[in-house]
Amino acid sequence: MDELRRFLADLDRGATPWEIGTLAASLLVAYGISWLVGRKRRGDSVWFGQALVDGLLFPLLALALTYTASLVQGRFQPVPLLRIAVPVLLALAGIRLLARVFTLVFPHSAMARLVERLFSWLAWLAAALWILGLLPAVMREMENIQFAFGTTDVSLLAIVQGVLSSGLVMVLALWLSAALERKVLQDTVADLSLRKVAGNAIRAVLLTVGFLFALSAVGVDLTALSVLGGALGVGLGFGLQKLAANYVSGFVILAERSLRIGDTVRVDNFEGVVADIKTRYTLIRSLGGRESIVPNEKLITERIENLSLADPRILLTTEVAVTYEADVDQVRAILLEAARGVPRVIAEPGPGVHLVRFGADGLEFRLLFWIADPQNGSGGVVSEVNLRVLKGLRAAGIDIPYPQRVVHMVQR
Repeated sequence: MDELRRFLADLDRGATPWEIGTLAASLLVAYGISWLVGRKRRGDSVWFGQALVDGLLFPLLALALTYTASLVQGRFQPVPLLRIAVPVLLALAGIRLLARVFTLVFPHSAMARLVERLFSWLAWLAAALWILGLLPAVMREMENIQFAFGTTDVSLLAIVQGVLSSGLVMVLALWLSAALERKVLQDTVADLSLRKVAGNAIRAVLLTVGFLFALSAVGVDLTALSVLGGALGVGLGFGLQKLAANYVSGFVILAERSLRIGDTVRVDNFEGVVADIKTRYTLIRSLGGRESIVPNEKLITERIENLSLADPRILLTTEVAVTYEADVDQVRAILLEAARGVPRVIAEPGPGVHLVRFGADGLEFRLLFWIADPQNGSGGVVSEVNLRVLKGLRAAGIDIPYPQRVVHMVQR
């Protein structure tokens, strides 16, 4: 309470012009340095954010300058305003770090937004306790609250410090993995699927190393993890084998590149484009907007049609019947011209026409043509070819026969 009374007494004296000017100069210098360094930035980043002040660099620079100024001016006069600014800027820097890293790594995660909001509340609460001089007293009370874990007593303060330190290590590991994926893999690895597996592997390794460092930092004996590893192995062997199989299959798919992001595939009569390959499942999006979530193990163990693995071109067909009186060569020319007139039909290999059978009602022709963009669907191009065939036959006076039946009347 003595610190609180001393702070209130310093606050009653008011902030001096020197103190106000120092704080304003620190903020302006921090903003100027951030602007000079980040004026050529592209897109969103952890250091600069979207508007410089919402990144990490600005509060860190302002914190360093303000803290230095408080140490210098504190030798000559009370600095209550700078004492308030230091914890505020420290809390702001922590919130900006967590927010920018989570936005970069988990851009659409509701859980990440919840953790970010919870940390913001705790950071501002800690800053308020620091400003009022109550933080040491609160820490002493937390130290007195003990929890028994077996034969070891752990204080609430140790638990909170361990959570914060381990969280900081994990956030830095996520930041480093995202930076490597964006700056290094994006420039060196052109294939999106290979970049995905490399990014997942880097993130898994860094998170594992970060987790071990965090446990070591809070005083956990890492040799005890061998027992946990054995228990986890037994769990994977029994109850979690399907889940483990999906995760392993995801890495196999990404490494072998049997399926790639952007490929057109057909799984259980569901045709669509591979939108994303996660470590547990693959997301397939159809042209109609429906999405199918397929476990990765299914893509490894069952037959899957990949329409664009070796060659994106696919063959389409349509059939038409004409009367027996029609000129066969003229019909073939009309059909070929109809296919060649559709923009999505490629010229090489070109379309072809076959007389497939002598039907009961007329001559039956099959028109074959190729497209190179199956991801855009096949129904539209087949419909356009059929319309051109119908117009060509009608313009040439060639009839498409109706079904005909001969009825014999027998009189007795």
